[in-house]
Amino acid sequence: MQLRLNQLAAHLAKGIAPLYVVHGDEPLLVIEGADRIRNAARAAGYDEREVLVAEPGFKWEALTAAGRNLSLFGSRKLIDLRIPSGKPGVEGARALEACAHNPGADAVTLITLPRVDRAAQASAWFTALEEAAVVVAVQPVERSQLPQWIAERLRQNGQQASQDTLRLIADTTEGNLLAAQQEIDKLSLLLPEGELDPDAVEQAVADVARFDVFQLSEAWLAGDASRALRILGALQAVDEGVPLLLWQLGEDLHAIAAVLAAASEGTPLPVAVRAVRAWGKRQAALERAVRRVKGAALPRLLLQLARLDALAKGIGRGNVWDELRSLTLELCQGAVTEHAWRFRVPSQGATIRAIWKPPAP
Repeated sequence: MQLRLNQLAAHLAKGIAPLYVVHGDEPLLVIEGADRIRNAARAAGYDEREVLVAEPGFKWEALTAAGRNLSLFGSRKLIDLRIPSGKPGVEGARALEACAHNPGADAVTLITLPRVDRAAQASAWFTALEEAAVVVAVQPVERSQLPQWIAERLRQNGQQASQDTLRLIADTTEGNLLAAQQEIDKLSLLLPEGELDPDAVEQAVADVARFDVFQLSEAWLAGDASRALRILGALQAVDEGVPLLLWQLGEDLHAIAAVLAAASEGTPLPVAVRAVRAWGKRQAALERAVRRVKGAALPRLLLQLARLDALAKGIGRGNVWDELRSLTLELCQGAVTEHAWRFRVPSQGATIRAIWKPPAP
């Protein structure tokens, strides 16, 4: 049985199953889903609990033994198996298949692991678990959903916030859901119930957002200049390597050129985009970029990219980060003339506010 995380509570209210698998890339949500199962098992009389962690050197016969070795003082046990790597190996695969085929009548087995990719989902061990277990695949909270997610968590604490305040909290915790929950918990301790004062929230929350080059790629392809500049500022604050950013920008520009060339020969745009191996959110962002960026501008953008590469290697004059911001704005077609953003500099332990304006032509 496949369930979404928001369906788990209703399922558990009807009774507990002998075998559960919870997997996903959001540690906070995986923990919360597993906690619901543990609480339901305890309420159903599974008072004994044995935790197994499948780290390097783990003996998989311990999983089989856990189902056999019941306490003298109770007949029900929760077997809590955690696979941090998500890869059980050959021996582990056999043990998981055996567990799926015979989960045990007097035990509930809970298996937690990171997101299972397509290749692993096609494996014999995961297929066996899918057929026998209740599988909860935890989906990440998308950036567009994050303010509403924060609003719901605040509501549980008796607090509300304006949309601007919700966006501020989302901006400072994006990509770090555990930190977002910590900030929400902190606000419940520091501020009273009811409508939150925006200034008080701004003083209370820390900027713990996490970004990577792929999020930056999606932002500049989609033409979201404000977000792209914010991500650039955050990456600069943590000393992200410029060569990696330039490599991704080069990949994106060449992908745009390839799609434009294919489209000019009559290939439908979605087909041309898929031909450059763009999927999901990147596919949608690349389609927007192709509609926005003119083919005649690509040679000039590539020349600017070459200059940035030289600057990153210490050749020429100029600040590589400032010029990277200028190129980003040009790729976004000048969606803003200036931008203010805030980011935390870990080495200084301070939150920086900055306003950047593109250089005059």
